[in-house]
Amino acid sequence: MNAGLDRELLAEVSQFLYLEARLQDAHAYDEWEALWTDDGMYWVPANGNDIDPETQMSILYDNRSRIALRIKQLKTGKRHSQTPPSRLGRIVSNVELIDVAESEIRVGSCVQIFESNARADTIWAARNEHLLRRTESGLRMAEKKVMFVNNDKALYTLSFLI
Repeated sequence: MNAGLDRELLAEVSQFLYLEARLQDAHAYDEWEALWTDDGMYWVPANGNDIDPETQMSILYDNRSRIALRIKQLKTGKRHSQTPPSRLGRIVSNVELIDVAESEIRVGSCVQIFESNARADTIWAARNEHLLRRTESGLRMAEKKVMFVNNDKALYTLSFLI
């Protein structure tokens, strides 16, 4: 099947990615966490996009329990870099179906994130890859990989959910 021609699936996947972006921008952590499968993996590579996260440094490489812990920490109010929380605005574009299987869909997209906080205004740009899985509750994220355009340089502290 040519995954790029399934317009209904592309629309469904795009709506899922827009929902994820809205929840992240609104700091709706519990709702965002509910979008993950129990075996979810969240990865933000450093120094290139195709490194081995098991042997090389990553900006973030979280399994499902680490995702839950990160959210719990954000909700304590003790993440001083997020007091007050950053104001965020995300643009998701160039959504494409990379690979479609019976219950899993690999999706690529571009994202631009505008962050405003007490320190400064920052624009982040990245290419995202999601592995989405069909569940009884609808689409859920089994994997998310965020490849910052400038991941080969020193980055400001990322204290919000990307």
